[in-house]
Amino acid sequence: MTGMTLNKRGSLRPTALAVLPLVALIVAGCGSKANNDTFDLSVTPASTGPAARGRQILVPEPTALKAIDSNQVVVRVSPSEIQYLANSQWSDTLPRMVQSKLVAAFENSGRLGGVGKPGQGLAIDYQIVAEIRAFEVNTVGADAANVEIFVKILNDRNGTVRAQRAFQTSVPVSGSDNRDFVQALNAAFAVAGAEIVEWSLQVM
Repeated sequence: MTGMTLNKRGSLRPTALAVLPLVALIVAGCGSKANNDTFDLSVTPASTGPAARGRQILVPEPTALKAIDSNQVVVRVSPSEIQYLANSQWSDTLPRMVQSKLVAAFENSGRLGGVGKPGQGLAIDYQIVAEIRAFEVNTVGADAANVEIFVKILNDRNGTVRAQRAFQTSVPVSGSDNRDFVQALNAAFAVAGAEIVEWSLQVM
């Protein structure tokens, strides 16, 4: 079986899986299982700004298409084709990671009365309902990490949408190793996640 790797011009050429470099891309399910490098995400919102200490919020697991809803790192190689970064994986499925990091970011801001996940029994004022629309390294043209998350703030008491907004971030990839790809994705999510927290606190 052959895999695919990028040449210096950005086009794909076949290469044997046994000698794949770190930047190689393979489709999930090809080849035998290997010890993959495992990566995490981070987000650190500002601790100053509008507070909503009388509010308690719920952060459900974000929705996402099946191609994103996994622990694979997505790489877009054309407008209509994606592949997965070889020998690399997230520490959990991407939606659960995003949920966990947003919960931690809201909690660490110190500006809310309470933050919870479904099933924790909190009396909720608002839900932060998110959809992950893009979370990928785009290799079409200059390599860049693109993150797009659409967020609705739902009033849990009457079911109305208080506000909604799309958060889009793009960060250039510096380098050609797997770690460089993932670091750019982490940087893009850190920006988007911080913006989500700040915006939510302002409109609640």
